[in-house]
Amino acid sequence: MIKNIPPMGWNTWNTFAENINEELVLTSADVLVSSGLKDAGYEYIVVDDCWALRERDIEGRLVPDPAKFPHGMKYVADAIHAKGLKFGMYSCCGNMTCAQYPSSFNREFIDAETFSGWGVDFLKYDYCFKPISADGKNLYRRMGLALANCGRDILFSGCSWGSDNTHEWIGTTGANMWRSTGDIVDTWDSVKELIQKQYDILPYGGVGCFNDMDMLIVGMHGKGHVGLKGCTEEEYKLHFAAWCMLASPLMIGCDIRSMDGATKAILTNKMLIGIQQDARGNRPFLFKLWGNDALPIIVRYLENGDIALGLFNLTDGKAHLWVTADDLGVPEIAGRMLAGTEAYSGREVRSENGVIMATLDAHACEVYRLKVVKK
Repeated sequence: MIKNIPPMGWNTWNTFAENINEELVLTSADVLVSSGLKDAGYEYIVVDDCWALRERDIEGRLVPDPAKFPHGMKYVADAIHAKGLKFGMYSCCGNMTCAQYPSSFNREFIDAETFSGWGVDFLKYDYCFKPISADGKNLYRRMGLALANCGRDILFSGCSWGSDNTHEWIGTTGANMWRSTGDIVDTWDSVKELIQKQYDILPYGGVGCFNDMDMLIVGMHGKGHVGLKGCTEEEYKLHFAAWCMLASPLMIGCDIRSMDGATKAILTNKMLIGIQQDARGNRPFLFKLWGNDALPIIVRYLENGDIALGLFNLTDGKAHLWVTADDLGVPEIAGRMLAGTEAYSGREVRSENGVIMATLDAHACEVYRLKVVKK
């Protein structure tokens, strides 16, 4: 059965786009295991767009490009499964995929059957070239139903970018996660934009169908398909922390074969992953300090009674952020206080006079896992 927590894995698109092949995918799967990423929770290896031939076969089935995947997709899936990992693939609800390869419009059941036969565990389902006259929610319901009847447990990752009021209907489709934003690119502006787009749609995510803020750009450093400018290490830290606090799936987008120590440290941060993977799956809530969209304070109640608290400075200058214990559900009169640890520094923190506070540099954050303790 699909676990009822946000999935974690690696996807080919952000770095490689169309430049994919069997060797790249299987080597990356090896690295996911040998580097410790698998032990940290990353388990899906997902082949995104550009894996197929431009035409279906005589029986109307999708065909892997033999130049890229000479042994076929079942071979790739079997090899990935042998490493203790899960295998993901890509299709689209429109007439073509975003890169103009064959898509699943009106072919949902045969494609779901094909994916099942190959041993696919995860399907990313895009929204390009959708006929204007077609109803997106019905197309996604078709694929959700097809997957539910394909004979295999396949995680359904809806990728409609939040278009056509996705938040109102995605929960009816059987999707396990839904893209709530447009595509991410490797810039600070993109990270900031995608965080702020979550503010009004937090109630539409959570257990059953998680808000997907798109794939991670941590460690890309301006390289690859969506590389562009790149980000600083502090910006990558904030990016990863926000995705964890907001319970977004974590799909690595960098080339993990060449990731540096700083990238690995961010991607394997045990405290942040523990928050993201918390079994209770409570939805986050947030405050905007002084009503400022660039100073969000994000909170999640965790399974064991702990509180995850994130202070985020999205502004271009230093900022002083604070939140009261009362705002977090712990009134002073209760005779309790908050004490815990900061995720990146390991620094111990506690509420002072009923307040947690920090002065943060531009584009920086602090995230705490706090316990409610007696004074």
